[in-house]
Amino acid sequence: MKVDKPVMGRLGEEKIARRLLTIQEVAEYTGLSVHTLYTMVSQRRIPFVKVGRLTKFDRYLLDDWLANHTVMPIALKRA
Repeated sequence: MKVDKPVMGRLGEEKIARRLLTIQEVAEYTGLSVHTLYTMVSQRRIPFVKVGRLTKFDRYLLDDWLANHTVMPIALKRA
């Protein structure tokens, strides 16, 4: 089980980083637009959590999803 790392607050006090992110935070984190994220949610192409009527994103699942969708370069073969 992963444990949230403490982050520094405004006044220097430690606080626990939130695990669930809003769609605006995910848009900023990934560089995707809010509209694109909502489209991906409706097509179930990205992991999300419904909290009542709110759509949230689990930070750990999002990081895993990004890692699984990363395309690695192919090594060039030299003759």
